[in-house]
Amino acid sequence: MENPVAFMDGKDVPCSAFSSEEAPVSDVPGTSFRRESDSLEDSKLTGDVSGATAGIDTKPKSIHRAKIWSGEVENLYRFQQAGYRDEIEYKQVKHVDMVERWPETGFVKKLQRRDNTFYYYNKERECEDKEVHKVKVYAY
Repeated sequence: MENPVAFMDGKDVPCSAFSSEEAPVSDVPGTSFRRESDSLEDSKLTGDVSGATAGIDTKPKSIHRAKIWSGEVENLYRFQQAGYRDEIEYKQVKHVDMVERWPETGFVKKLQRRDNTFYYYNKERECEDKEVHKVKVYAY
């Protein structure tokens, strides 16, 4: 390892070292960094972020309210009741790949709120007709 650069964290403990070779960072999957210059004084780190972390800032382009009930509206109702915009935001915040669903209906079965309490849902419809207009439908 030529020209190692050690840097300290807040407790003055060496954290890591970089070389002029490309070195992957293990705490963040899909991210690697390398030094653009060989001199220690004028070094600049450049990063390459894969698609795994690029979707973090996914923001909706438009929004409208649901008018009639459907399976999609039912699932959105459940996510919004638990404090999330939709399934995309839930997966980003909770770092999960799959959401538990009822196999018979495809409706969301269990969600974890931001305060780590769980919401458990029935197989049947829970969004009544009088609640449908409260559901926000986001377009990306």
